[in-house]
Amino acid sequence: MDNFNNSIGISKDILMKVLKPGDTAVDCTAGNGNDTDFLCEIVKDKGRVYAFDIQEKALLSTKRKLEASGNIKIVKLIKDGHENLDKYIRENIKAAVFNLGYLPGESHIITTKSETTLEAVKKLLKLLYRNGVIIINIYHGHEEGRVEKEALYKLCSKLNQRKYNVFKAQFINQVNCPPELLVIERRV
Repeated sequence: MDNFNNSIGISKDILMKVLKPGDTAVDCTAGNGNDTDFLCEIVKDKGRVYAFDIQEKALLSTKRKLEASGNIKIVKLIKDGHENLDKYIRENIKAAVFNLGYLPGESHIITTKSETTLEAVKKLLKLLYRNGVIIINIYHGHEEGRVEKEALYKLCSKLNQRKYNVFKAQFINQVNCPPELLVIERRV
């Protein structure tokens, strides 16, 4: 059960099952580059990863990580909000991942926002291949995180069950608002 000690481990397990070399994936919140680099390792040289962040510091951290791993050539780093992803992505995608909240180790003032996250999810739903997934790690231990969580649950509960499966996972024995995980899978 080591892979299930947090929502990130579960997310990675799902991504490894869904993504294949040559696929296109999106990291909607590049942060420190961990998910971006992980996506690159799966899609390999023939694949493509788009990584979004609004903070220059996050993109520089991600770039350094990708240069160190040799994955920089697979990624398009984009300094823009994920709600604008349709300006950059023209092809269908197999997976997208969000780690909502704020940049780890940085100011808690700059956070993801429910309005922009909802807009990004709606746009991703249109780009998602059949059996593709959108993985959302929700950090709700701050006010905007709680608002974002409720807005995402509302949106996801209304998705047509013939077109999408929506899976929710949460830890019930951990303190301090552990992250919750939403996975949206396109069925048809």
